[in-house]
Amino acid sequence: MSGAGFAAFLIGFLICVLSGPVLIPFLLRLKIGQTVRDDGPESHLKKNGTPTMGGIMFLVALPIASLPFVKGRSEMIPILFMTFGFALIGFIDDYIKVVLKRAMGLRAWEKLSMQFVVTIVFVYYMVCKSGIDMTMIIPFTHGRSVDAGILTIPMIFFVVLGTVNGANFTDGLDGLATKVTLVISGFFFAIALKTGSGAEPVILAMIGALLGFLVYNSHPAKVFMGDTGSLALGAFVVSCAYMFRMPLFILIVAFIYLAEVISVILQVGYFKLTHGKRIFKMAPIHHHFELCGLEETKVVEIFTIVTVVLCFIGYMAFV
Repeated sequence: MSGAGFAAFLIGFLICVLSGPVLIPFLLRLKIGQTVRDDGPESHLKKNGTPTMGGIMFLVALPIASLPFVKGRSEMIPILFMTFGFALIGFIDDYIKVVLKRAMGLRAWEKLSMQFVVTIVFVYYMVCKSGIDMTMIIPFTHGRSVDAGILTIPMIFFVVLGTVNGANFTDGLDGLATKVTLVISGFFFAIALKTGSGAEPVILAMIGALLGFLVYNSHPAKVFMGDTGSLALGAFVVSCAYMFRMPLFILIVAFIYLAEVISVILQVGYFKLTHGKRIFKMAPIHHHFELCGLEETKVVEIFTIVTVVLCFIGYMAFV
């Protein structure tokens, strides 16, 4: 770990930890609280009123910890852009839901349109400005790559939107999205070390900030990250993957994101086709396991352990 990376990690952690006693009471005074679905696990009803939009904590820490080290590290710029571009979308959605009291937040087409705009800018940078080879490394081939050709740009949109919304669906249990993304970030840090990438400080800043956030987000959570945080985390992961030419590895290391979003798609599709029948007791799938009898903390532990194993497999698939 370089001195810049260590400093970014430590600054990110300290800012996030120290911001908690300030931001959480502030969110409580503003009555920016979570509204829990009454058709979900009964144990979640006590979470009503827990402050949300806490993703602001690690989003404040991230630039302060990483921007001092950005000079000469152009790889950090698109990662920061994507993280904050999607964070803004999440913030608007949260603000509408918890401040303006419009339960559904942004309409689906509004949210998707905003996500498309941010992704368009990312695509333009990656294809026209970054100088990064847009071929994708194939897992388990010792560095061989494939060129998607005319499908490259459509695939970026598909991977970005799928990953971001997968992270969003993963944020449903205390510490779940935080821990899963921490592990995935650790994977990309290992890749950064292996490749000598200049993205190391921003990845370590995120790892430090998420560890600091976990102080308040682990069970029982004192604050939730909201869409502000979850959309940002998905964008962080997918932009790291593209900076390392590793979008195919998302299928391995971010499998939990994938499982969450697919469970929602299957549930909604099957419900409509069968006029009311369900595949899962509740979607996203982490709620299904809860309703099957697993405690919330056990589901989080299992999903985190699965991610650790998959990230190890992903690293072995790279080297």
